Order: sequence, then C-alpha cells, then structure tokens
Amino acid sequence: MSNGEKKIIVEDKQSAEEGKSLAWLSYFGLLLLIPLLVKADNSFCKHHAKQGLVMLLFWIGLSIIAVIPILGQIIWVLGAITLFVLSIIGIVNSVQEKYWKAPLGIYDLSQKFNF
Repeated sequence: MSNGEKKIIVEDKQSAEEGKSLAWLSYFGLLLLIPLLVKADNSFCKHHAKQGLVMLLFWIGLSIIAVIPILGQIIWVLGAITLFVLSIIGIVNSVQEKYWKAPLGIYDLSQKFNF
C-alpha cells in the first residue's frame, strides 16, 4: 500500500470516529439535518446523511402510494418494513464506524447528491 492509500484509510477512520456520535441520526427522517449542519465537513456523517435522505424520499414516495386503495396500502406496508429494517442496519453500522452501502439503489442514488 502506498502512503497515499494509508493516508486515506487513516482519514476515513478518523472521520468515522469523529462522526459516529451524530451519524446515526441520519436514519431518523428530518433529523438527518443535525449531522449535516453540525459536522458539515465530516465525510462519514455526509455518507450516512445522504443515504438517510434517500430513505426519507422513499418514505415520502411510499406515503403518496399509500393513498391508492388496497394495492397502495400493501406496497406501503412492505416498503415500510423494508425501510425500517434498512434504517436499523444503517444505525448499527454508523455506530460501529462502518461506511455501509445500503442496498436497493439507495447508496447509488445517495452518491448523486453533492453536499
């Protein structure tokens, strides 16, 4: 491993250590604003906040779909259970200082945000 790679790993570890105290809030809806505002320069907090933002947008989409009788409600229940489980996994990973890549396109969509 070159010195550049070691430096990146050390910085990511330091960023995760500093950001874990707030990063878990990213998976509680609008509370994702707290890590973004308090630790604006922390890459670990940004990583989890971006994924939390995508999950929040999915929650909003599910709420709109839930208006559709029967089918929309079934989709809402399945989607809500899935997002709830993914949120728990995200919280656990952020507390354990892990850069978790959420499945179902959440991570991919989160990379489109530039903040």
